[in-house]
Amino acid sequence: MLAFLLRRVATALAMLLVVGTIIFSMLAIVPGDPAELLLSTGGGSASEEAIRNLRLEMGLDRPLLQQYLTFLGDSLRFDFGASIVDGSSIAEAIALRLPRTLEIIAAGAALALLLSIPAGTLAGLRAGGRFDGITSGLNALLTSIPGFVLGTLFIFVFAQVLGVLPAGGYVAFAEDPAQHLQMLILPAVTVALHLSTIIFRMTRASVLEMRGHDWVRTATAKGLSRGLVVRRHILRNALGPVITVVGLQLGILLGSTVLVEFVYNWPGLSGLLVTAVEQRDYPTVRAIILTVAAIFIGINLVIDILYSLLDPRIALQ
Repeated sequence: MLAFLLRRVATALAMLLVVGTIIFSMLAIVPGDPAELLLSTGGGSASEEAIRNLRLEMGLDRPLLQQYLTFLGDSLRFDFGASIVDGSSIAEAIALRLPRTLEIIAAGAALALLLSIPAGTLAGLRAGGRFDGITSGLNALLTSIPGFVLGTLFIFVFAQVLGVLPAGGYVAFAEDPAQHLQMLILPAVTVALHLSTIIFRMTRASVLEMRGHDWVRTATAKGLSRGLVVRRHILRNALGPVITVVGLQLGILLGSTVLVEFVYNWPGLSGLLVTAVEQRDYPTVRAIILTVAAIFIGINLVIDILYSLLDPRIALQ
């Protein structure tokens, strides 16, 4: 197991290095002068002095290898420099926005797991029955509705018609815990319903597959209770693919919550990324992409570890 963990950690670090190299190369291979490109907005042109100062500030006057090594060293220290738009610290902006996005994802994922795994398990155990038909039909309906449409519908029903929840906005938990939780409900439910459709399908398919294996029939023939057979022999083996899918979807949600944040006016990391792209603030864009990639790689590392705990044979491969 220790050798397996060391291999996975080494692989994760290598992937992070590759991602960092690609991100650095994106700016290095831009045709022309990157400083002039960054300062030129709306078709205008920047002064030579401004371009020269930005080149010095970004270290573009140094050899490319030195720039690359400096970029890696600064990234390891979470020093992403300053925004070229307002001069604010990029690391501080990410540190402020990232927990807000992670909060939506964590709350939505927890709710999705609580809903979809039990429902998918029961649907798989009772395939072809009434419960399976109802849940599968509802799952297909939710899959066909985009997240921003669902969010807009929730705002109309729960905020405008019923008036029981706020339509959007953000209040820090430390300032008003009750108001913060009320504002979190609709974004989290929107994320949860989208994620639960994927988890439900995978759980149902995995449980349905595990039901047909010989060890399940043997355990049942030995007289073990149905609950014990389901927990020990079906669900435990079925959760492996489910965990893998959940990990991948959590990584994808880091970049795909932009519409949810926009609909509910939630100031998260995705909104910061969109703003940086619109303003051509490439240092901020590069820092956010690197941060999201690092989190995505970390999530996959955790998933590999959990998968090996569920199935110890994985650690021997």
